[in-house]
Amino acid sequence: MATINENFLKLQAGYLFPEISRRIRAFKEKNPDADIISMGIGDVTQPLAPAVIEAMHKAVDQMGHKKTFRGYDDDGLGYEFLRKAINENDFKPRGVELELDEIFVSDGAKSDTANIQEIFGQDNVVAIPDPVYPVYVDSNVMAGRTGRANQNGQYGRIVYMPCDERNNFVPELPNEKVDLIYLCFPNNPTGAVATAGQLKKWVDYARRNRAVILFDAAYERFITDPDIPHSIYEIDGAEEVAIEFRSFSKTAGFTGVRCAFTIVPKRLKAYKKDGAAVEVHPIWTRRHRTKFNGVSYITQAGAAAVYSPEGKKQVRRIIDIYMDNAKFIREALGEIGYTVYGGVNAPYIWLKTPDGISSWEFFDILLSKANVVGTPGAGFGSAGEGYFRLTAFAQPESVKKAMERIKVIS
Repeated sequence: MATINENFLKLQAGYLFPEISRRIRAFKEKNPDADIISMGIGDVTQPLAPAVIEAMHKAVDQMGHKKTFRGYDDDGLGYEFLRKAINENDFKPRGVELELDEIFVSDGAKSDTANIQEIFGQDNVVAIPDPVYPVYVDSNVMAGRTGRANQNGQYGRIVYMPCDERNNFVPELPNEKVDLIYLCFPNNPTGAVATAGQLKKWVDYARRNRAVILFDAAYERFITDPDIPHSIYEIDGAEEVAIEFRSFSKTAGFTGVRCAFTIVPKRLKAYKKDGAAVEVHPIWTRRHRTKFNGVSYITQAGAAAVYSPEGKKQVRRIIDIYMDNAKFIREALGEIGYTVYGGVNAPYIWLKTPDGISSWEFFDILLSKANVVGTPGAGFGSAGEGYFRLTAFAQPESVKKAMERIKVIS
């Protein structure tokens, strides 16, 4: 008898974004002529930078000749030319010293933030901000590290760290001891950022308690404030307690191309049940090589072009388009009376739903009356109820039209 992994049966309803798509399809069936503007799922709308396209075209041509054909990448970690570019551009200028084999190229930060929990023991206590990107929670549910969900949608054996106006959407240290800590800055969904001082508290906590921080920095390229850290490794001691995830998806428009990377420092240790220290780096290396065959050469060539002089300028212009959108959304919503957060160092705008209505009710109102799609805050956790997320990844003309529609119905 083939049995099922019953942990999957604990998962609630459906994954957030397919549920949004289902509601949109149902609305379209009844209103086929509706002009729907999507500002919900954080998918990019600007085309790839010309430097990236040029590099990928060149790579395609190389794959057609014996002398320049490429197969599996270097040692299963990603081509060295990309890992060097990452190190030289993303980390060394910020005073972070990495070895090249501490950089693991992958097909997405979503994949890695979900898969990383696999190398840690089942009895670890996991701390997760609330609201939060759903993958952190769901992947631990699938792994059997949690209990069942309660009426608020929170799972047993997970420590939830509420993020709201009182703490500027930055979680506070838990009262109890935890072992694995998910942090995401700039934050999805709230758009909040953490200062060096706030991150230092987490690093110090992890060092005291022999915990590991899983730091999602997928949106670091959107930071404009010079005082806000882009990497957790800018904090002293973080290389002993933290794994960092990065992505080209939103920063360089790779959502349909797929490329990311994860940093696992060699100084990072976890522990056996008897308390003996174990280096995490070789374990993740073995897992990565065993279960992943790498990102295509064509894709990695395109990713490396992001760091070329022209690539940097072109990607910056694309990010500026999205951040101009974010500014416009913030100001437009503020003018009509909404309480708005985020959208300054992040492409996400986090707003309070009006008149105390639920986030899913607000979703339906925007869809039916304004034909605008956002993301209900409740989909990110119970502390997200009463909030709503809009993304800045739409076309500028669509953003302006959406704000005009929301103004009409407000």
